[in-house]
Amino acid sequence: MTRDLKIFLVATEESGDRLGGALMQALRERAGDDVQFIGVGAHAMAAQGLHSLFPIHELAIMGFSAIPRRVPAILRRIRETANAVLSARPDALIIIDSPDFTHRVARRVRAADPSIPIVNYVPPAVWAWRPWRAKTMRRYVDHALALLPFEPAVHRKLGGPECSYVGHPLAHQVAALRPNAEEARRRVTDPPVVLVLPGSRGSEIRRLAGVFGEAIARLHERAGGIELVLPTVPALRDQVAAATASWAVRPRIVVDPAEKQEAYRTARVALTKSGTVTLELALAGIPMAAAYKVSGFEVWVARRLVHVPSVILANLVLGQNVVPEFIQEACTADALAETLLPLLADTPERRRQTEAFARLDVIMEIGSRAPAGRAADIVLGTIRQHGQPFAGTAPNL
Repeated sequence: MTRDLKIFLVATEESGDRLGGALMQALRERAGDDVQFIGVGAHAMAAQGLHSLFPIHELAIMGFSAIPRRVPAILRRIRETANAVLSARPDALIIIDSPDFTHRVARRVRAADPSIPIVNYVPPAVWAWRPWRAKTMRRYVDHALALLPFEPAVHRKLGGPECSYVGHPLAHQVAALRPNAEEARRRVTDPPVVLVLPGSRGSEIRRLAGVFGEAIARLHERAGGIELVLPTVPALRDQVAAATASWAVRPRIVVDPAEKQEAYRTARVALTKSGTVTLELALAGIPMAAAYKVSGFEVWVARRLVHVPSVILANLVLGQNVVPEFIQEACTADALAETLLPLLADTPERRRQTEAFARLDVIMEIGSRAPAGRAADIVLGTIRQHGQPFAGTAPNL
């Protein structure tokens, strides 16, 4: 005898909400319209029928000074969320990213009711720091759904829970990031389109805008005319405009997603901060130089706790340091300009990056099943492994 499916999801950031919304849609496609969703999320998950227990913006913390006074409220929300899970007795609990919140919920649920299967969509980056978390997760996570292809091997090595690579959400955007024939011609036509991406946070823009502007000025002096494009988000447009007002080469600031994708399809090179954007640029086939600056305290912490061969996500996925990175003291205008200059022409430096980027489709399994579909199949398989029958199609594992 089968019955309806009840899924409890917890996502406390916008990025996790988008993943949750896509996962909910994929689950409904497989399990039918009678699946019930409850939990914590935002707009994307609400569009799929979830009524959040509370607005996730309550959990946003800006700066270390705000943390102490927010701790009691956050701990209360953790308790409320865990109690709601236990009261609902769902077929599965899916925690999405945000480990400081979601994993505390999961530990409480597992301690009180071990029969509820728990799936972690976007496990913490144990490959970068605090590797002991992998083994700890095994006590309360039944299956981890990874966005990066090297993560399952890391979890096996560290004794973590069962972990499967389901694919990165950028896989959905590949077609929009790659040029058609006309746009490909624009990539090699002068003046070259140069992307500059100083970050999506105000602090990043404050730290990188100055040195990025100087680097672009030096590049312009040595390479001749360039067409400079700076994609950002609407909330940061005014700050970006103010930060670039004194640049020798003024960028065209774009906030519309379609304009950003068009810029990616025609850009010849990019100067970018480190992070997920490097993988986005690599999938678009754009050679780049990547840089980052943080506070002195963050440097002190990172040098003691972070253990990775590169801070550039594209390099980590490729397993090879092909994107030059300039961190802290190494992030100078001269070094960035000197690295970007040969990338504008058909040089060994440019070919080294583009040839490496061409391997990403195979490494990331671009073009195979959608990440949300893979994740949904594993969620349903995990529920079945726990002996819970329900209506819907069998998962394609």
